[in-house]
Amino acid sequence: MKAALCIRHGKPDGIRIRKVKKPSVQMDEILIKIACTTVTAGDVVLRKQSFLQFMLFWPLARLFFGIKNQRKKILGHEFSGIVVSVGDKVRKFKNGDAVIGTTGFKGGAHAEYICLSEDGIMASKPENLSFEEAAALPIGGICSLHFLKKVNIQSGDKILIYGASGSIGTYAVQIAKYFGAKVTGVCSSTNIELVKSMGADAVLDYTKQDILQTNEKYDAIFDTVGKFPKSKAKKLLKENGRYISTHSSPVAEKQEYLDMIRKLAAKGIIKPIIDKTYTLTEIQQAHAYVDTRRKKGNVVIAVNEINNKN
Repeated sequence: MKAALCIRHGKPDGIRIRKVKKPSVQMDEILIKIACTTVTAGDVVLRKQSFLQFMLFWPLARLFFGIKNQRKKILGHEFSGIVVSVGDKVRKFKNGDAVIGTTGFKGGAHAEYICLSEDGIMASKPENLSFEEAAALPIGGICSLHFLKKVNIQSGDKILIYGASGSIGTYAVQIAKYFGAKVTGVCSSTNIELVKSMGADAVLDYTKQDILQTNEKYDAIFDTVGKFPKSKAKKLLKENGRYISTHSSPVAEKQEYLDMIRKLAAKGIIKPIIDKTYTLTEIQQAHAYVDTRRKKGNVVIAVNEINNKN
């Protein structure tokens, strides 16, 4: 099968397409033909192998790639696809099931096929989402839900979401609104309409105003990009206000989180935002684009063409 291997750390050209052995299922595993995957900020950090970046990004490492498995050659940590083979002991899935999920510490989604334990973090693909959209659902959705629960967001809370146009940010806006919060998003000028379309009650443009000068005080602040430290954020917090950042708390990857995200997407309450889609052979370009740190929502990799009716 074809896979994108990280053969040299550093620039995007260190990612190369190679033929590798197609995995075969063990007794408790399923073989998934991958329709789509994504290039996340975690994939970029792992590809670069920058010690400083890795240390700054460590709270998300458990979800994206796992500290113990840094030498995995095939990156990719979320996917959509079709089950094409199951082990003899598998009971949760059958051939033909359309699924989404994360690979956990294993990585390996930047390939045509992947084998995973049936007890991995997986769920059926929402029928109302394309494989392209569904592939972008697990990681950003799980991360956003995890952090919003950590900050104990409640109905009626005023929350400031810094970095509201990224993968985690776009989900955070939508999920916070689902919880009944009044949401203010922070983004650049080019992304204001996008953040408004996610349901934000107000949007602050950090390129045109000093957000520390706003008169609003917030019950909670969620920094989704690690650029708004607590030392600054506390100026905008109410007494006993809560602050959280993706760079300050480990992510809990839970099946219940994916199940909830899947349910919200199936009902149309949240939707993935796709910025660009590349083919597997264009994965260097995808990494280069994520490197710019200007992506809106998610960058998807189309791997195998699969009928979206599945």
